[in-house]
Amino acid sequence: MQVRLQKFLAEAGVASRRAAEELILAGRVCVNGQPVTRLGSRVDPDRDEVTVDGQVVRPRRKLYVALHKPPGYVCTRNDPQGRPVVHDLLPPEWRNLFTVGRLDRQSEGLLFLTNDGEFALRLTHPRYGVKKTYEVTVTGRIEPAALQPLLQGVRHRGELLRATAARLLRASRKRSIIELELAEGKNREVRRMCASQGWQVERLVRTRIGRIRLGDLPPGRWRTLTASEIKTLLAPL
Repeated sequence: MQVRLQKFLAEAGVASRRAAEELILAGRVCVNGQPVTRLGSRVDPDRDEVTVDGQVVRPRRKLYVALHKPPGYVCTRNDPQGRPVVHDLLPPEWRNLFTVGRLDRQSEGLLFLTNDGEFALRLTHPRYGVKKTYEVTVTGRIEPAALQPLLQGVRHRGELLRATAARLLRASRKRSIIELELAEGKNREVRRMCASQGWQVERLVRTRIGRIRLGDLPPGRWRTLTASEIKTLLAPL
């Protein structure tokens, strides 16, 4: 599959995309032995040989990681406040990976990390409609009918929030467990939906992204996604 030359250079770790454009304009980049100075030129990483100052540029191996994020970890590479970050749970050589979407500090569950920008876009942009499923424990007993407003849409601080599916899993006098499915992934959407109903969230776990489930992956552990899982995630809905 062809990609823009500056994007290929950036993803290979040669330079930022802006700096890669400057390398191209300066005539320092060759494709199959021929200098390329036009921005927007495209290359096939599987077929074309790209060099910068005579050095061959190898495509960076794309990585796709599923992590069971524990509570207390922040979805960033480095935290100014010194709090634990999800990258602490990965091998040191994977610190270049970025999270596909986020979970807030106290939330837990399935989190993808990758170095593939297109993969991340496909899973997070609303136009692709990739659904995420959450298991939410709230204080007190709620009835199934109480979930109806979440399906119809609720407003929180002027923003409309809506679940695509909602069901009550268990309920007791002390607490209830509900399952919510969302298609957009707005900032802290699940917690805000619960707050709109006056529910106090005790625990929030993301159990599924698209067709990939958290399963029995222990907290703090990770695994790489299989080729079949990646294909499934990228398949049109």
